Amino acid sequence: MEMTVEPNDIDDGRTVRLERPAPHIALVTLNRPAARNAVNAAVAEQLGAIVASLDADPEVRAVVLTGAGDRAFCAGADLKVIAAGGIDDLFVAPGGFAGFVHARRRKPWIAAINGDALAGGLEIALACDILLAVDTARFGLPEVTRGLAASAGGLFRLPRAIPRGAALEMIATGRLIPAHEALALHLVTRLTSTATLLGVALDLANQIASNAPLAVEESLAVARAAYDASESDLDRLSQAAQQRLMGTADFYEGAQAFVDKRSPKWLGR
Repeated sequence: MEMTVEPNDIDDGRTVRLERPAPHIALVTLNRPAARNAVNAAVAEQLGAIVASLDADPEVRAVVLTGAGDRAFCAGADLKVIAAGGIDDLFVAPGGFAGFVHARRRKPWIAAINGDALAGGLEIALACDILLAVDTARFGLPEVTRGLAASAGGLFRLPRAIPRGAALEMIATGRLIPAHEALALHLVTRLTSTATLLGVALDLANQIASNAPLAVEESLAVARAAYDASESDLDRLSQAAQQRLMGTADFYEGAQAFVDKRSPKWLGR
């Protein structure tokens, strides 16, 4: 059943908000709506710390990442910070830009793109596992129009996410594409209205959270490596993941629940 949630437009002074809207689900909100949720040092520090804390929390099984307001998911790096010579402050170890794009994560992250996802904002979205968007959103890597490169993952993740020619055109021209084109290119998996975006994203997170958490984590770890390893290496990773799962209580719970004709009770171990 789809959850209904009001658009997340609170500006309470925190640059990144963390909420627990349902069991096993976390909602993370970039909260600088007046600055189109652009990344400054505070966002990078707070988002990096939140990523680490959620990945270590056994109660969390899925995370939704969105932006405050209805103008932008994230406009990328705060150009005022860059102009003042503070670009290094936007990179936080070990996650890199925004403390996020290269962070090690086992939990699934869903990007609920509530508006424009541009430059580093698109790079943050590309680092997530599943992208949903409002039908008014725009997407792009306009770094070349400002003498920059999309060095926070965009230059290699976008060609992996959409057809190569379309990605190279976006990178070289800095052109922004509308939401319907992003859907046609399979950059996002579905479009929604602003009013329903968070409900759809949280419903999807709930579907993920209803599955065996270790099985989801092991499966995603292999799937994320699909572009980085040979088929034989990926097969070995898959078999190793299955062997680890066979040693867990949840492996037997899944089979027993099927026999008993009941919903499984996952322990995460």
